[in-house]
Amino acid sequence: MLKIVLLLFIVVFNQVDACDFTDVTFSADFSSAHLDDCQQSGENSYLLTIKPENYPINDSPWYAFKVFAKDQRMIDIAIQYKQGRHRYRPKISHDGETWTIIPHQISNEKLTFKVVVTSQPVWISAQELVTNETYKNWLQLFAKKPEYQLSILGDSTEKRPIYQLESNADSKEWVVIVGRMHPPEVTGALALFPFSEELLLNNATGKSFRERFNILIIPNLNPDGVEHGHWRSNINGVDLNRDWKLFQQQETRVVRDKLQQIVADGGKIVFAIDFHSTGKDIFYTMPADYGLAPALLVETWLKHVDEITPQFKITMKPGHNPDNGVFKQYIADTYGVHAITYEMADRADRKQIISIAKIAAKSFMQVLLDTPKSHFYKNTYDVTANK
Repeated sequence: MLKIVLLLFIVVFNQVDACDFTDVTFSADFSSAHLDDCQQSGENSYLLTIKPENYPINDSPWYAFKVFAKDQRMIDIAIQYKQGRHRYRPKISHDGETWTIIPHQISNEKLTFKVVVTSQPVWISAQELVTNETYKNWLQLFAKKPEYQLSILGDSTEKRPIYQLESNADSKEWVVIVGRMHPPEVTGALALFPFSEELLLNNATGKSFRERFNILIIPNLNPDGVEHGHWRSNINGVDLNRDWKLFQQQETRVVRDKLQQIVADGGKIVFAIDFHSTGKDIFYTMPADYGLAPALLVETWLKHVDEITPQFKITMKPGHNPDNGVFKQYIADTYGVHAITYEMADRADRKQIISIAKIAAKSFMQVLLDTPKSHFYKNTYDVTANK
């Protein structure tokens, strides 16, 4: 009986590459596409089905496809979800880069909207496309500068590169930034980019910060899930942000091994940030009385950001669960320092995501620079008890 249950947990639904009707074609032949089934329900009406990569799964139904026609026409599209409820507003792009929200309706968890199609394909997606190529191009901007080192940390399960970008200081203190464990969480990626860029700027604060702190950025930990348009998991159907206790997946192991090597070489992990998306803007933190070093560092930082951003409310949600296997818990329990999960709302204003990320990064650097080095070693929490 146990074997049967395990098989049900890893079953993977097959996606389609294209649905070719007489006059209209739907295509899913690009990175991050996700389309499972298509039916023509009327003369210019189509029903699309979106299924998760495995089940049970977090409710994050991701869809992305292109559509074109033999001649210009208005079509009705309905999207239904299997094992999921509606989360993302549909967006359209004529170039794969610029996106606008499509007027739409939700009824009985079925998404419906109209769109004009021509012989030139348009992209329709749950969120903007931030693909593996997007990350590679972004990282290349820094690889050209001698003060940064771009390399491959390791490979994903399907042998895609997991890139790391490092800025090395003449010190032992390390700040770690991780992103995209969950493929649909695009607003987290849209925050990671400007936040990281602010740390890497050649201004006075950035230079001072990088003279004291080493920076490790791993922006895309789940390139297989991103490539296949997964709802949540890596290619093995595993939620990577639940694997930081057992380390059964290759993607989490390469990060663990990197951090262990830093410490073996005499380094000290002092802070970690993991970027995600959810229904609202929220910062998941460890409890203030958890004994991490330095005491109240996160509270000081986020309170400062809240004070200087009256247009944006900082919401902190402290908590811990040693058995969940989440990244911030792993950092706290293993290294005795603070880690946060930085979550941006799915529907957050894109310009505000960028502005808040930049402000948060500037404040983060100043707070850490104002913290004496010795304070990062004053944790009262017994990290050895959790190894």
